Amino acid sequence: MAKPNYAFEKRQRELEKKKKKEEKAQRKQQTRGDSPVDGQNPADAGPADAPSPATPSAER
Repeated sequence: MAKPNYAFEKRQRELEKKKKKEEKAQRKQQTRGDSPVDGQNPADAGPADAPSPATPSAER
């Protein structure tokens, strides 16, 4: 009787998870109407709501 190849099974599960995650992200993107920017999430481009340096801090 042949031994089970656990590494192959694990890799197949990982590939399936990755595929599902990508499909979910694509569906989410289509519902939002965003277009991909070089395959990056627009939220990763930088902090859009970061306070400006001239704003006085509330730590005083």
